[in-house]
Parts: sequence; C-alpha cells; structure tokens
Amino acid sequence: MAKAKRKLGSGDVASNRYASYRYNLLERLECGIVLEGTEVKSLRTGGAQLKDSFATIRSGELWLRGVHIPPYAPASRENHDPDRERKLLLHRREIERLAARVNERGLTLVPTRVYFKGPRAKVEIALARGKDIHDKRETLRRRDAQREIERGLRDAGR
Repeated sequence: MAKAKRKLGSGDVASNRYASYRYNLLERLECGIVLEGTEVKSLRTGGAQLKDSFATIRSGELWLRGVHIPPYAPASRENHDPDRERKLLLHRREIERLAARVNERGLTLVPTRVYFKGPRAKVEIALARGKDIHDKRETLRRRDAQREIERGLRDAGR
C-alpha cells in the first residue's frame, strides 16, 4: 500500500517533517529568502525539498544550504542552479543572537518549511538540538500511541 502524502497548509510550498523526528525544535523564526526569478516560478509549481538542509552563519549573514529547488522547465537556458546556497534575510540583531546561541550551546538551525506570504517567499527556520536514538524511539512510541487512541475513538463513534 502506497503511503499517502500529507497535505501542506495554504501557501506552503515544502515542509521538513523529518526535522521534528531528528531534532528537538526549540524556537522558530520567519526569514525572507533571496531568490532568482526562475526559482520563484519553480517554487510556485512546488517540488522543493528540505530534507537534508540546514542554515549557517558566515560573516554576519545567514545562508541556507542543501535546499533543492528544481529547475523551472519553461526557462530552459536561463535556469538557476538547483542546489545553490541562498541568503536568508533577518535583522542583524536576530542573526547575532542566533549566532551566539548556536556557538555557545551546540544548537543548529534547521529549515522547517517554505511558504508564500503574499507575494514573498518565506522560510521558517528552527533553532534545534539533535535527538539521541532513545529520543527518536520515544517520539515514534508516542506517535503510535496517539494514532491508536485516535483509531479507537473513531471506531467507537461508528
């Protein structure tokens, strides 16, 4: 039986569901993203992948790495590099605060979703701490238990 793909929210282009399995997400931030024209068109058609992506801070700027935005088919020659680094837009103080937390506590920045807010593309990044194997198993156990409870309630209502 094929696994059904979970629906995205309105305006969502891509989400990183694997992030909540791999990391404890502590704090979420909304960032702007610098894109080329064909990237925006490609995002509107969907298909961006966030699975192994992360954000880094270099020279006081926030960069998104590992995001795959597929080439836009109608723009054959003038297409973008699908795996290039993309700059994220945040206020300088926010970037400095994130840099301090990432350096001092061993946290990482993980993109959790890409979406459109009006005409602008936005990226939600989360300050995250990696989970141990035990924590991952606990997450799976909790999710399975919740699924059983919901199934029991649904069956009892029939």
